[in-house]
Amino acid sequence: MIIEKSEEIVSAIGNVLVGKKDVIRKVLMAIYAKGNILLEDTPGVGKTTLALAFAKALGLDFKRVQFTPDTMPSDITGFSVYNGDTGEFEYKKGAIVCNLFMGDEINRASAKTQSALLEAMEENSVTVDGVTHRLPNPFMCIATQNPVGSAGTQPLPDSQLDRFTVKLSIGYPDAAEQAEILRRHQASEPIDALGTITDRDSIIEIQNYLASIKMSDDLLDYMVALCENTRKHPLIELGVSPRGLIALSRMARACAILCERDYVTPADIKEVFCDVCAHRVILRPRAKLEGTDARTVLADILEKTPVPSIGKAKGK
Repeated sequence: MIIEKSEEIVSAIGNVLVGKKDVIRKVLMAIYAKGNILLEDTPGVGKTTLALAFAKALGLDFKRVQFTPDTMPSDITGFSVYNGDTGEFEYKKGAIVCNLFMGDEINRASAKTQSALLEAMEENSVTVDGVTHRLPNPFMCIATQNPVGSAGTQPLPDSQLDRFTVKLSIGYPDAAEQAEILRRHQASEPIDALGTITDRDSIIEIQNYLASIKMSDDLLDYMVALCENTRKHPLIELGVSPRGLIALSRMARACAILCERDYVTPADIKEVFCDVCAHRVILRPRAKLEGTDARTVLADILEKTPVPSIGKAKGK
């Protein structure tokens, strides 16, 4: 049932976002892994459409905030208002109180406003005037950002980047896909025809099922070795954190679910490694001078780290 629903979700959203099945699959993996997603790309390639499509297909309570330099933390977390009748302060919910929160162009807001997401992304709660309020279950954040260096943007703090389970890029469609996009938009907007495929309870069930996906000790050691090697690589100044290692484990299990398996293989880890880790590492100036990016360095680590055999990976 889980597999059938997953395939249906990927197919339905693929009708909205043409030619981007791999990105759709990885967003779904991150949702199954109770993760947060950062989409970085040029304007107009479908970042917002992707988030809206997932909210509709999964039947989630969805709220969106367009981040600008004057967006305040209280717009996100909510605020307290004095009630003259009761003589007490009442909490007024912010936009973050939902199942799927979308922060659009998050890197256009101030660091103070960006930090309003930190507690929600890590602990699924917000604290206002000393009182902690739990967020609905499930909760996830999909944030979009324009490439760093674009007009009006500023880099996200490392502590916030580390809270995103994956960082993905949609990219431009090819010529044939663009022609298909034009055909689908002639009569109506494809997203209007997208119906609800599953619901919140089913998503929670899958998230809980994730823990039952088998992962051998050899694979645990393999993931540790990969992350350790990011801390030892001569071109990396700051390697993957323990939080990143946990995210890698959960994403690998989610990948196994979409591959119709109840156990993780090295291929699952390899498929998600760069998406989980590229935004978490900080390269040394030497790497930038050589024109090397994080994904290239991580690909080198993947190639050089010994891979356990399939039999051991399955725990046989």
